[in-house]
Amino acid sequence: MPAQRVVSIGAAARRPCTLVVCRGCCCGDARKHPGYDHAWQLERLRAAAAASAGRFEVRTTDCLGPCDQANVIVVQPSGAGRRAGGRATWIGFAMDDDCTEEILTWAAAGGPGVATPPAALTLQFISPPRPARTRR
Repeated sequence: MPAQRVVSIGAAARRPCTLVVCRGCCCGDARKHPGYDHAWQLERLRAAAAASAGRFEVRTTDCLGPCDQANVIVVQPSGAGRRAGGRATWIGFAMDDDCTEEILTWAAAGGPGVATPPAALTLQFISPPRPARTRR
């Protein structure tokens, strides 16, 4: 029986864990969530990514959908994490310093598929706004 062959496609094989930070209509909006420093959170995430030596990166996007659970951050697995079975993890109500630090700790450790998320952070996992597509 021949050995199983693993095929990696292009840059995705080397892709780091990615934090996708919603900054649409509700997330990051001081009118909806007064008293939280949304700019600080984004600056903190970006500074940590810059200091991570490429272990993870941060992107922003417009509305991700579950506005009633703002702020929403999606932790996408690295290429290695995806090969290990990791899938994008949606985190809702990500508006306190502890949550931000737990997300950073998990991303720096490798994120989905590579590292176990902090237990308290798992309480904030939410479902994506529509069913995920599956490959057959």
